[in-house]
This record gives sequence, structure tokens and C-alpha cells, in this order.
Amino acid sequence: MIIGVPKEIKNRENRVGLIPAGVRALTASGHRVLIEKGAGIGSGLSDSMYERAGASLVSTAEAWGADLVIKVKEPLSPEFKHLRPGQILFTYLHLAAEKKLTEELLERKVSGIAYETIQEADGSLPLLKPMSEVAGRMAAQIGAYYLQSSWDRDCAGKGKLLGGVPGVMPGKVVVIGGGVAGSNAAQVALGMGAIVTILDQNLSRLEYLDHVFNKRLITLMSNIDNIEESVVNADLLIGAVLVAGAKAPKLVTRNIISQMSAGSVVIDISVDQGGCVETCKPTSHENPTFLVDGVIHYCVTNMPGAVAHTSTFALTNVTLKYAQMIADKGLEAAARDNAALRRGFNSYQGKLVHEQIAIAHNLRYTALEL
Repeated sequence: MIIGVPKEIKNRENRVGLIPAGVRALTASGHRVLIEKGAGIGSGLSDSMYERAGASLVSTAEAWGADLVIKVKEPLSPEFKHLRPGQILFTYLHLAAEKKLTEELLERKVSGIAYETIQEADGSLPLLKPMSEVAGRMAAQIGAYYLQSSWDRDCAGKGKLLGGVPGVMPGKVVVIGGGVAGSNAAQVALGMGAIVTILDQNLSRLEYLDHVFNKRLITLMSNIDNIEESVVNADLLIGAVLVAGAKAPKLVTRNIISQMSAGSVVIDISVDQGGCVETCKPTSHENPTFLVDGVIHYCVTNMPGAVAHTSTFALTNVTLKYAQMIADKGLEAAARDNAALRRGFNSYQGKLVHEQIAIAHNLRYTALEL
């Protein structure tokens, strides 16, 4: 199979879909790998490293012309022209928040396999996990930075050190969602010395977190009353809500945000799935923040792109297994043999085959038939 890896064009997105070790593994199996020139530079991976691994360096169009295209982020409008019938697109798609892209994939009959909906029988999301870990850890760090940013006239924080010092109260961090991203955010915030509250609707998950963190954080059932009371008093709110393949529910309203004190910070990790905070809208690394009622909002849709080297290696660690499976067996045979991969199908031969995405856009859903 011919495998193409284009350079990412999203704002300050320096990750790349495949590391040289991945190229070596695929070429050893007899596949041809095409890497767009310069695709890995932002992750510290030179063209010569890819050539030594066995890849061919090509233009943008040639990388997109492959049978299997491996990316990191969803195609943007300038890339739509490269989409074509029969193409296999293997990347993060987040289609529940992207109706236009959904329609393009259907119209152009692309087989869209989304990293974020590949799901094991136990409900785990193996290709989403490493980026959720990165985003969660970054959220606490970024929140701490903006909370202390009282010098910034346009987006002034409270001038508060998240961990406090002896004799001074530390900051209060509220994390909504106790999954991979939320628990990693809580871990880093606790490490900084903050007072951390985590909310989730799964009592078993809360029991697990209470045990793992040895009662160092506050666990609360996620309901309207607990969300409102916790968020209003928070210095830093981290939204980490995920419904696989679907839009994130709006759990924090504008009214709740308006009751937070000026200079508080909101980071919505789930913004690429529509966000769980009503006042959030997608931002970029170039312009990451905005104010609503004096509250700083950070809603960058590709947070892990800021630590491209770490993220690229962590991503290939989990995606290569499935890419190898598709390349070796062909898409249909690979999907028949692997239920987790089948759940990753979002579009196939012009049909929308993921029910949650169909619901999100009021489009026709068709059950997957390989």
C-alpha cells in the first residue's frame, strides 16, 4: 500500500502523523511511505531522518495522493481539494463539531477513520488517550500561567500563584470530567499545591480517583448544584468532558461563568468536540484567549501541538498498530478482524456510519457494512 503523510497546516500545529520508526516498520512490511518535505521539522524530525528510514520525500499533492493518508488533525478547507473517492483518511476528525468537513467526506466518498472513535470493548479510547494525557497536563500548567498574569492589561489574571505559599491560600481548581484528561489535569494541579475538586457522573470513577489520589482531592458527583457551587468559587476551571464521537454537553452555563470572580481562568479541553462550557469558542495558539465577563477563556483546539515532539512520539506509539493493520490487510479486512477499528469508521463510501455524528448534524445514519 502507498502511505502518505502530509504536513499539517493548522495554526502552529507542528505534530506529524508518523515518526521515522513508524516509516521503518511500514517499509519493512513492503509498503511505500511518502512524507511531505518538511512535515516533521516542527517535531524535531528532519527530512534526512525520514529518508534514512526508507521514506520518499514528496510534494503536498503527492502525499495526499496516497492510498492511505495518515495525519494528526482534521483536514481544513484548503485541503478539501485533495480528498477523493476511495481514499483512506486516518486522523483525528472530531466530526461532531465539523458539519462542513463531514459533508465533504461524504460527497467525496472518503473512508474517514477517526482516531478518537477507535474504541476497545472495555470502552477505552486508545488513540485518544495519549493526547488527552498531554492536554490534561498542559491545562494545569497553562491555567497556572494565566491565573498569575495580572500584568496583562488585555487578559489580566488574578495575580495568584496556583500553589500558594505558607500563610497564603493556594488556588482552587475545578475539573469537570474524571477521565484521562481530567485526571491528568488534577494530578498536575495537585502537584503544584492547588486545592482540587473533580466532578464526574460515574461514581465508580470517583471512587477510583479518591483511592488513587489518596483523598488529596475532593470528588463530587456531577450535577447542576455541585457544578454551579464549585465553578463559581474556582480560580481555574478545566473542562474535560468527553462523549465518544458526539458533541460535548454544555454543563457550565453563561450564568455560572458570570458569577466567577474577574481574572479567573477557564480551559476547555473538550472544545474540539464543541466544548462543555457555554461561553467557549475555538481559539488558536496564535490567539489563544478571550474574555467573557472578566473571566479568561483558553480554548485552543490543538493544545498538544504546542509540545509537538512529545505529542508526535506519543501518538505514533498508539496509531502505528492500526496503520500497519490497514496497510497489511486492506481497510475492509482489517476492520472485519478488529472491532475497535470498526468503531473508528466515521464515513465510508459516501455514507455516514457513525450514529452520534449523524445525530449531531441531523444527517442520515447508515449502519456500517463492509
